[in-house]
Amino acid sequence: MSDSPASRSPLSASPYAVLGVPATASGEELRRAFRRRLRETHPDAGGTAAAFTAVQAAWAAIGTPEARAAFDHGGSSDLREAREAWAPPAPRRRQDTRPVARSYGHPGGWYRERYLDLLQQWVGFGDPVPDPYDPVLVRRAPREVRGLLAAAVAEEETARRLATLGMGFTIWHDVATDAGKLDHVVLGPTGLWAAQSEDFGGPVTVRRGELQGADIPPGDAPMHEVARRARQIGRRARVRFSAVVMVVSDGEAGGAGGVQEIGAIRGIPSSLVERSRLVDVLRTGMVGVRVGGTDLFELRSRLQAAVAFA
Repeated sequence: MSDSPASRSPLSASPYAVLGVPATASGEELRRAFRRRLRETHPDAGGTAAAFTAVQAAWAAIGTPEARAAFDHGGSSDLREAREAWAPPAPRRRQDTRPVARSYGHPGGWYRERYLDLLQQWVGFGDPVPDPYDPVLVRRAPREVRGLLAAAVAEEETARRLATLGMGFTIWHDVATDAGKLDHVVLGPTGLWAAQSEDFGGPVTVRRGELQGADIPPGDAPMHEVARRARQIGRRARVRFSAVVMVVSDGEAGGAGGVQEIGAIRGIPSSLVERSRLVDVLRTGMVGVRVGGTDLFELRSRLQAAVAFA
């Protein structure tokens, strides 16, 4: 199972935005914008390889009349793949008999409800929305709306991976706290983990014990917020979390091997983990993460009695 490409994130810029032109731009305006953006983003001119590649991909998507018409009407292969990635996952019949982790809650449901409500408000009450996951519609929506869909997709992708942990693990999704919801609480032989799935719209880095990125507003402290929510659940259930992990798409953690240790936040060891590495981290544990001496059955009973779902 591979992580969804960043280009299919609801927060990724449309080809028009990458080239810096409106969707109504003429063919000549599009060509001039493409050449200008190539010069601006070329690594030899101070740009980055990622930005340079994004400009080329944008041109491939809308650079010819045929490709542009397909994109504008939702008929391109990229848009069809995006819609498949964004729509609610359909139930799938399991093809193997291996035991899966015991899980509770509805991953992604909280965000999807709010996405649909806010999308309808943006379109206009009473106006029909035949397909709320139409990529053309999603790309045009405000960032606040797209962010809710991105969060739902990220949480669902993580939940699918967590289900493969095996019968020794128990997972609670969408756990409510006074400070906001915690996406995943995972209990297993390697400890009690608080995991948050995020789509920040691009790569993030770690600096002074917190995450930074182009789309993380100044002053926001996402790692500290997750740790605060974990502490609230811990007090409620009379348990102590072993670690906190922030889960991001592959290629967005920036560290060696897809894992960056951040250090203790609110007394809990914390890390930034790419999604494809998450299951390995939870199965094998991490240096400095203590399991604790409380019996797993006792911990599970306390959590089951204390967890409330968002």
